[in-house]
Amino acid sequence: MLVMHPNGAARQFPVDGTSAVIAGAITVYFWWQNTKGIEESSDKALKVMKITTVMVVILLTWGIFSIIHVGAHLPPWPAPHNLHFSEDALGFLKGTSFARSLGLFGVLMAFGHSVLAMSGEESLAQVNREIEHPKLKNLKRAAIVIAIYSFIFTGVGTLLAVMLIPDSVRVPLYRDNLIAGMAMFMVGPLALRIGFRVFVVIVGFLILGGAVNTAIVGSTGVLMRVAEDGVLSDWFRRPQRKYGTSYRIVNLVAGLQMFTIVAARGNVIMLGEAYAFGVIWSFTFNALAMLVLRWKYKGERGWKVPLNIRIGKTEIPLGLLSVFLVLLTTAIVNLFTKSVATVSGIIFAAAFFLIFSLSERDNKRRHDLATRQMKEHFQLEHQDKVGREALEIRPGAVVVTMRDAAATFALKWALTHTNTDDQDLVVLAARMMGAGGPEYVDASEQLFSEHEQMLFTKAVSVAESFGKHISLLVVPAGDIFAALVQTANSLEAAAVVSGLSTKLTAQEQAYHVGQAWEALPEPKRQFTFYVIKPDGTALSFHIGPHAPTIEPHEVQLVHRLWLNMRRAPHMQDLHHSDILTYALTRMAAEFARDKQGTLQDLRKCIEESHQRRGLGGMRYEEVDDAGPGYAIQGPRSEVKTEDSAATSSKTK
Repeated sequence: MLVMHPNGAARQFPVDGTSAVIAGAITVYFWWQNTKGIEESSDKALKVMKITTVMVVILLTWGIFSIIHVGAHLPPWPAPHNLHFSEDALGFLKGTSFARSLGLFGVLMAFGHSVLAMSGEESLAQVNREIEHPKLKNLKRAAIVIAIYSFIFTGVGTLLAVMLIPDSVRVPLYRDNLIAGMAMFMVGPLALRIGFRVFVVIVGFLILGGAVNTAIVGSTGVLMRVAEDGVLSDWFRRPQRKYGTSYRIVNLVAGLQMFTIVAARGNVIMLGEAYAFGVIWSFTFNALAMLVLRWKYKGERGWKVPLNIRIGKTEIPLGLLSVFLVLLTTAIVNLFTKSVATVSGIIFAAAFFLIFSLSERDNKRRHDLATRQMKEHFQLEHQDKVGREALEIRPGAVVVTMRDAAATFALKWALTHTNTDDQDLVVLAARMMGAGGPEYVDASEQLFSEHEQMLFTKAVSVAESFGKHISLLVVPAGDIFAALVQTANSLEAAAVVSGLSTKLTAQEQAYHVGQAWEALPEPKRQFTFYVIKPDGTALSFHIGPHAPTIEPHEVQLVHRLWLNMRRAPHMQDLHHSDILTYALTRMAAEFARDKQGTLQDLRKCIEESHQRRGLGGMRYEEVDDAGPGYAIQGPRSEVKTEDSAATSSKTK
């Protein structure tokens, strides 16, 4: 970064120091966003991906044109006499002749650096539970996109950089930023090349800024999983009072990030080597785990890594074994050539292993005491899947979410409006697992936390004050809305009751529930979603396809059209439903032909409709003390359509 000194001379800020300050500011920003509980936006990530793709296309097209124009040549083969290593590149092998005597060694070193481009594959494990159905198919698509993108961008881009940038300046000036070097040595006006270099910097800023947030989300998910296994104290898992997030784990992760930035003093090369060290060993252990799982698990699989040879009853996974050996070899090369990353990685792993071991021992002692106390109050049963049979409840139950023992207004509202002799009531506590958590809470690994004990003790106390029976349920959740909808569907619930969120409106809560319902595989059932405010006011939303609420003037309009059209010859068989079918079909055709025009007309219609509404309209219905009637206890039907909508009715 350049600034102008008062005497007219240009002055450059320290590169590493400036990088550290910018990274610290970005970390603080995303720390606060995760403390509040930001919604992961695939649209934002897709926009960054589109901008990056534009940059890659320009880079490759312009680079290939420049190579053809200047007549550049391919780089030499990686023979030993063509390999030249800097003093920092060899790490522990500095001063030996081993690296220079084996050309393949240089290739493995280069692959160890380029494997960073494949780190997106590791993120798939973190978001596995949030991937839409069909999960396996979408996982394969994402993996293929990442692999192709990495090969073209990293592989071809690096090849073009070596061919374009002269050897005399490539290593001294541009070894840390080959794309910037390519921009300056392409064919074209200098202003255009400088402009493209600025564009590259902006894209890099967007990518690395998002990577900071990804690191916080991924690390938080891992530590939450560790806490669920009883390694960390329940103190880390207590939710933030206002936002309901696991803010203490977020604080720990952000604190470690800030420590890393300060300790590295913004040295991007050191951080890159440490990241490469972590990524390659993570890939290696994941491949080893998959290899062991292939031998131990004999059940059906949705997909297998290709190249499997069967000898008798024994199947030899050659493909998976080859992947593991390549990764292991690369990891060993990194171990010897990245001295700083190796030492810091070993110290980091040893320190956390010691801390986790001591914490697990102390936590187990306290949990054993808590478990003995819980057995005196609750009968704990662990199930692989949530179902009515496990809870011994009838179809058409009411599910009530509860996350704060001090906020019981939603449970009290549900108890007031539900006759538990006719309809079962289930209190649901979602155990936030973070990205990469398990699909269910396993009895052999998961522990009943102090927070859940406090929640259920309060729930039972409130239910006893009403003289009513409730069932208690804990489910793992990476996404609270997905877990809520999946549980309601598994229990064949007629209604879900939730308190008003501190950061979302009732309509936004209903929207997210509706989106989660849409992502469910068939069969899926409709239900009514109630949002209860602290003052006892309730808003109800119908989740899934349902008959819309039609106002009297709209019914009159359909009837008048029916009367007028039925006078025409050959229209004696016309029904009111035929008019609606025709109107909807024509609207669908107009929407396909002119999307923006149809949306504008629809927006005007909505505004006019809102102006006509008032108290006493059909859009609002009041629920008396007898209960919400059809909204909670109405019949359910299994539907096959993907259409979903949410309508609201205000109740008091």
